[in-house]
Amino acid sequence: MDARRLPARHGVLWLLAGFALFRRQPPLMTALTFGYLLTVIVVNLIPKIGPLLLPLLLPALTVILANGCRAIERGNAFVSEALTFSLSAQRVGLIRLGGLHLLGSSLLVLGGFALGEPINLSDGMSSEEAAALLTELSILLVLASPMLMAFWFAPLLTAWNGVSAGKSLFFSFVASWRNWRAFAMYGLALVLVGAVVPGMILIVAGLISESLQNVLAVALRMLLIFILAPVMVASVYLSYRDVFETPDPVGPPPALPDE
Repeated sequence: MDARRLPARHGVLWLLAGFALFRRQPPLMTALTFGYLLTVIVVNLIPKIGPLLLPLLLPALTVILANGCRAIERGNAFVSEALTFSLSAQRVGLIRLGGLHLLGSSLLVLGGFALGEPINLSDGMSSEEAAALLTELSILLVLASPMLMAFWFAPLLTAWNGVSAGKSLFFSFVASWRNWRAFAMYGLALVLVGAVVPGMILIVAGLISESLQNVLAVALRMLLIFILAPVMVASVYLSYRDVFETPDPVGPPPALPDE
């Protein structure tokens, strides 16, 4: 697989293009995103087997999200055939990918436990505890980064390009590494839009009026949930489309009439 190396600005462009895709069909993008989130929550709540089942399903759920984004971008009918495209044909590879995801998640959990004793947050925390927590989270983020890089493109490489599970992880990691500047800019833009700017707005509002701050806090929370979340979903598909020059070499999705 030939992955293009993109300039850093593409990290911001993925979010801008994701917002543009959201504006084309806000109800469909919102339904797609919340359907995914609801599925994740429900599966995770299944007693005993939920946390084990969820990593197995995540590759297939990612493909459904990308299929939906592609249907919206191309103006195809938003029907089940478009959403489930390639899931049946590549089910073996996606199941294997889910198994590898479960293994990787388990190793990360074990690594998190190995970092140290959990910190009790019920009574607040001292400055030493806060520093220790920040250190542990930073180490966990570093440990999780290779797994995130390996699985970012892997589900779509398996579903759309017919690449085996192991090779898709390798190609995804290499493609993510080649585009680390774009991903770094993507992460910075997310932090800026999702945390820094809302935080500054709330600080200024708090200086003016506490009631205004409370109203803005609710409004910003709704914006993050109903706009930023679908934009992030779209950006995953768009990053794949930009990095890999042939988004669907195993064949286009079935021809569907426009609604």
